[in-house]
Amino acid sequence: MDRKSLFQLFLNSFQFEPTEGQKIVMQHLASFLLSEKPNPLYLLKGYAGTGKTTLVTSIVDVLPRIGMKYVLLAPTGRAAKVLNAYTAKPASTIHRKIYRQTNSPDEGFKMYLAENKHRNTLFIVDEASMIGDNSSEGGAFSYHNLLDDFMRYVSEGINCKILLIGDHAQLPPVGLETSPALNLNNLKSAYTITAAEFELTEVMRQSLESGILFNATILRTKLLQNSVNTPFFQLERFNDIIRVQGEDFEELINAAFGGKDYSKAVIVCRSNRRANMFNQAVRQRVLGLEEEISSGDLLMIVKNNYFWLGNQEGGGFIANGDIAVLRKINRIEEMYGFRFADAEITLIDYPDEPSLQVKLLLDTLMLDEASLSEKELSRLASAVEEDYLDIPTRRKRYEKMKTNPYFNALQIKFAYALTCHKTQGGQWPQVFVDAGVSKVEQIDRNYLRWLYTAVTRATEKLFLVSFVSDFFEGE
Repeated sequence: MDRKSLFQLFLNSFQFEPTEGQKIVMQHLASFLLSEKPNPLYLLKGYAGTGKTTLVTSIVDVLPRIGMKYVLLAPTGRAAKVLNAYTAKPASTIHRKIYRQTNSPDEGFKMYLAENKHRNTLFIVDEASMIGDNSSEGGAFSYHNLLDDFMRYVSEGINCKILLIGDHAQLPPVGLETSPALNLNNLKSAYTITAAEFELTEVMRQSLESGILFNATILRTKLLQNSVNTPFFQLERFNDIIRVQGEDFEELINAAFGGKDYSKAVIVCRSNRRANMFNQAVRQRVLGLEEEISSGDLLMIVKNNYFWLGNQEGGGFIANGDIAVLRKINRIEEMYGFRFADAEITLIDYPDEPSLQVKLLLDTLMLDEASLSEKELSRLASAVEEDYLDIPTRRKRYEKMKTNPYFNALQIKFAYALTCHKTQGGQWPQVFVDAGVSKVEQIDRNYLRWLYTAVTRATEKLFLVSFVSDFFEGE
């Protein structure tokens, strides 16, 4: 197989008439896949509607024809589910692919990097803008840098290559200014790789028929021009992007959430405080749930947890951002100055996995912060440690504490309304975006990135909630 023949294979497998940019990417991929240089990496960037997903579908179609295997990966379970949906091929989170765990009576659960037994394999990573290069997660990953570990894992295989795909206009990982996995200079300086990149800028013709993608392109253009001048939206002639005010909002929310099919809709907010407000409105006024927490509730795990899946083989763990349905509450109790529930949950992004019996930390449900603060975590740890004061050394006490189910309770929030970071990588048929600003003077480049990311979560209907008239052309 030569480059010209491989390029022709890509062309023949493509679903649409390719843009000039897509043709260039196909030529690059033909060279990249046939390259014998050490540790090849290709970085494919592109804004919403430029056809990244169409290219990936073509790639997974062509690779078996040239005797090359592939692995589909994404940073979160929700992003992996989207990748699986559009390729119709199995996709996994990066964590579950590259990590394994040990469980010993003395040290509890510890994560380690798995052996890469793959050969002649392309590792395709979607939504790469979400991959962090710091170790701030705590818990099982206190000493793990996901980007470092992934690069190391792939490099230890035989003739393995990496394709990173993402959109640098989206929000970077929490606490970072840029997305390290989408920065070619960063990748080249940090790792021994042979790397190239391309950015798709031309929006596919069929994408512009969508009001969602048409308006996402307006926001993308503003970002490119470093312009924060309104207006940002053109609603005329589109029926899939709608400005919502007052009573219409309540009616639409009832329709979106009343059927209890939680895969259909989400409310995107700028802060946990606003998300809490909308979550309670949906629970009380739409679902009629008056209790603090009820069976049937939709929950998001807000901190990595590897305790409750610790007995499973592989790198199984419950990740920050995983969404669960609460199936049953067995008991609610107060312990160590906190409130807990023994419950049965199912993870909706992993439908093949059985229900889990877990302990939930109820104190995080209505916090205005993303998860329990360091101060509150320390308070819980100190209270739990008192049960193990008969153990003479602090280190051994801590190892024992790591097997305590209260200490390992899942930190949760309701998941009808989420911050934009929590929705990243996911897609919903209906998305309600709460404006998050009340004056145009509050708009800056970071806000535009937030808005662009929020808008591009919607696949069928986008509802713009509480936006002032300045945002809209002709208002």
